[in-house]
Amino acid sequence: MHTETPITLGQTEIRTLPLGIGTWAWGDRFFWNYGRDYTAEDIKAAFQTAVEEGITFFDTAEVYGMGRAERFLNEMTADTQSPIVIATKFFPFPWRVRRAAMRRALRQSLKRLGRSQVDLYQIHFPWPPRSTDFWVSTLGDLVQEGLVKAAGVSNYNAEQMRRAHAILQAKGIPLASNQVHYSLLHRDPEKNGVLHACQELGITLIAYSPLEMGLLTGKYSPENPPGGVRNRRYSREYLARILPLIGLMREIGQGHGGKTPAQVALNWVICKGALPIPGAKNARQAQSNAGALGWRLTDDEVAALDQASEGL
Repeated sequence: MHTETPITLGQTEIRTLPLGIGTWAWGDRFFWNYGRDYTAEDIKAAFQTAVEEGITFFDTAEVYGMGRAERFLNEMTADTQSPIVIATKFFPFPWRVRRAAMRRALRQSLKRLGRSQVDLYQIHFPWPPRSTDFWVSTLGDLVQEGLVKAAGVSNYNAEQMRRAHAILQAKGIPLASNQVHYSLLHRDPEKNGVLHACQELGITLIAYSPLEMGLLTGKYSPENPPGGVRNRRYSREYLARILPLIGLMREIGQGHGGKTPAQVALNWVICKGALPIPGAKNARQAQSNAGALGWRLTDDEVAALDQASEGL
């Protein structure tokens, strides 16, 4: 267990360590090879290890593993005494055009999760045909009804997030979070105004893919690229280009008692004021994630990593 100070999710009463677990891979056969590369037992071990380390924030979605990720959380939270914070998401499919669609999707998620209220409910994408205003306003209604404790969005740009914040504020509800892609290899939130707007408005930036699907763990190289669908996303040339950054992360990690590149990458996100939610498909990965807590990179180290990752 780490002596880490909890953070507050936005301006809500929800408290969590500054690190959570993302459950995209839990039950996902297409992208993550669930059932072949890892099993339900591996996932349960990941959950138990995370909770033993004090990590209690789990981010999921109705579409993860076609509902399997939510059902896994139901099974596992039933076996723990720790208060678990669960965040899930509503996917605005183009055929979902009525407000009732969000309420129905939420009730189905709650049923799979075995809960009467979800801690954080997020709109997965700002997709048409319905406007940001339409779905955010509906989300506010669900908070007022008590089905949702805190309201969040995901993949919203700065302008969309400011609009969502204003709509909820008019109902007396804070926008707790915006979940976006943020890592040493994907620093768009620093450049497109999202991180600044989060800081200005008191919104937590939840960072998904903070390890860039394993690229920042140091286990891949041009000779040993990631397999499956991910193999087509990253060229061997790109894997060669990031090697100097990985080397710097190893060097910095050694100065903090032998921290791994993955732990340095997660700590960098925490130092930026964001809440990283790396995945964990087994106990080993959950243990590794937890090693990002209980220490901090220096300002000089953060600056050096910024410089080394610029342009990557």
